[in-house]
Amino acid sequence: MPDKSSSLSRFFGFRSYVATAATIAVGVSLLAFTKANQKPHFQEIDAERINIVEPDGTLRMVISGRDRSQGPMFKGKPFGYPGGTRAGIIFFNDEGTEDGGLTWNGKTVNGKYRAGAQLSFDQYNQDQIVTLQYADENGVRQQGLRIEDRANIPINELVDRMTAIRKMPNGPAKDSAMNTLVENKGDPIAAQRVFVGRDRSKTAVVNLSDALGKPRLRLMVDSAGAAKIEFLDKQGKVIRSISGDDGGR
Repeated sequence: MPDKSSSLSRFFGFRSYVATAATIAVGVSLLAFTKANQKPHFQEIDAERINIVEPDGTLRMVISGRDRSQGPMFKGKPFGYPGGTRAGIIFFNDEGTEDGGLTWNGKTVNGKYRAGAQLSFDQYNQDQIVTLQYADENGVRQQGLRIEDRANIPINELVDRMTAIRKMPNGPAKDSAMNTLVENKGDPIAAQRVFVGRDRSKTAVVNLSDALGKPRLRLMVDSAGAAKIEFLDKQGKVIRSISGDDGGR
């Protein structure tokens, strides 16, 4: 007859093994779940580029050095110039179209330097319309806030049209085609409306322009401290000037 005590021993041993295995499996599962829900922590990280994307892969932000920077994108597709030209942070809207960024540069070549930085916000499907900018050409500086109007032409279409015109032979036909595109039947493809800042002549200035980008009102304090308000006509001629020293002539 079978040894009942031996059978019972094997039975309870098997149960003990199963219980132990189950305990280990639960423990491993809990450990994996805990680690999956922990945020990674880095004291320091080096990266040439970081992409921020939506769950479906739509690009929303790129942080990169110059060489790995992202070129312009329209609805998820590259257009215009390639990447590798600008270090900084580039923003993209819900459709994967570039809509602003923060970029900077600066270096010395042959004893002269160039430097700049800008924070910009783009019109929907177009280029920048609000820009905070610093530009420096070896000490000749301009910095300030720019507000611009842009025509309602998708930027990829506009770039294609400009590229086609630039490929035309030099001459009156090419110049006429470019002027027609830029003027856009009285709605310019770009017109600076407001500038508030410091210009290259070291003058603090507020410049207000019409819908064609023509300056019409200018408030200035020059580098010597002289204050002036100027009114201009459509051709840019000063038609009235109010100086802080002349009593408003």
